[in-house]
Amino acid sequence: MKTAPVRKVRCAIYTRKSSEEGLDMEFNSLDAQRESCEAYIASQKQEGWLPVPDRYDDGGFSGGNLERPGLKRLLADIEAGKVNVVVVYKIDRLSRSLMDFSKLVEVFDRHGVTFVSVTQSFNTTTSMGRLTLNILLSFAQFEREVIGERIRDKFAASRKKGMWMGGNPPLGYDVINRKLVVNQEEAKLVRHIFSRFLKIGSATLLVKELTIDGYRSKSWTTQGGRERVGRLFCKNNIYKMLNNRLYLGEAIHKGTSWPGEHEAIIDAATWDKVRAVLADKSPRVRAGASRSATPAPLKGLIQCGHCGRAMAPTYTRKQGRLYRYYTCMRAIRSGHGECPVRSVAAGEIEAAVIGQVRALLKAPEIQARVERLAVDIPPAEVRSSLADFDRLWDELFPAEQARILELLVEKVAVHPGDVELKLRIDGLASVVTDMNSQRRRKAA
Repeated sequence: MKTAPVRKVRCAIYTRKSSEEGLDMEFNSLDAQRESCEAYIASQKQEGWLPVPDRYDDGGFSGGNLERPGLKRLLADIEAGKVNVVVVYKIDRLSRSLMDFSKLVEVFDRHGVTFVSVTQSFNTTTSMGRLTLNILLSFAQFEREVIGERIRDKFAASRKKGMWMGGNPPLGYDVINRKLVVNQEEAKLVRHIFSRFLKIGSATLLVKELTIDGYRSKSWTTQGGRERVGRLFCKNNIYKMLNNRLYLGEAIHKGTSWPGEHEAIIDAATWDKVRAVLADKSPRVRAGASRSATPAPLKGLIQCGHCGRAMAPTYTRKQGRLYRYYTCMRAIRSGHGECPVRSVAAGEIEAAVIGQVRALLKAPEIQARVERLAVDIPPAEVRSSLADFDRLWDELFPAEQARILELLVEKVAVHPGDVELKLRIDGLASVVTDMNSQRRRKAA
């Protein structure tokens, strides 16, 4: 009698290692895992088991998530029907998360794929096998969480000893043998920034000076060999430096500082003087009070036509008189030399916008469109409300004027020599309804 041919079972071997350490060796951990899996597949040759030629290796990837290139390729091949069995050395190579592993098992079951661990014998197609698998995965997840706690504790303990624990090296220091070493040229720039801030007391003016002088932030090379080129300073860079206690020779962890292993660049006296300047809130308080007391009806509507950034209301006082402006946020953060628009006088731009709105409301085609939109108001009252717009506008409070402009104006773009106004035609009906209600209240 003829024996039935043995069905071929295509086996995919998946290997993983959390860190990249040792992967450059001739025979590494991934090779050892693969060798054990290949031996197991060879022992099942009589059952028709054959390894697929593709390699599914993830070196330097955590098992705590599914964002791994090798695993994604494996799942894609399972979806394409190219794999019958997934073989791993241990189940935690595939995942250390119980929730993630349950998702993988669902994918395996949906495509009739079984899962085999070389060192842990179980069958995922039975209820007892699933129970065993879930117990093992629970311990794997517990181990991952304990390892995370140990790493965090070690990080905190190292910080308390003043050690550098990695990250982007700050301006003024280089990282040599995992320690911060003062870069003398950059240290001069750090001291220059602190001293100039003490003299002028303005981060905006300081940024402008640094930009004119051609200074840039830290340039460095990553461990992977990538070049990180320094950029022009902005106000955020300056304030971050002025508040970084690392320049005092301290190590910071979660808001607490300890004496660091590295050398200080800024002395305590300079640091205290900078703190005093930053603690002086009186100019900011006065500016805040002026903003709250002074209307800015185009706030949120006006933007720089050159860079597309918002233009914020700003104020200045000269000889007791208040002057209002709308200033590009790029000019505020990086200096006026960075933006050709810079700022515009608030009164002039507001008058221009309101003038265009008034002209729009007097146009016959606009009146006809509003009559169609405002279906609850008789056409005669619509025309009367639009005709009274000039008079009613002057009687409105600043907050009411700002609300009406929000309904009517979509965008005001200020270009170096021009102003672009985009209106909301669909907001006219709401404006007419409001004006008509006010007319009726006054008549009553």
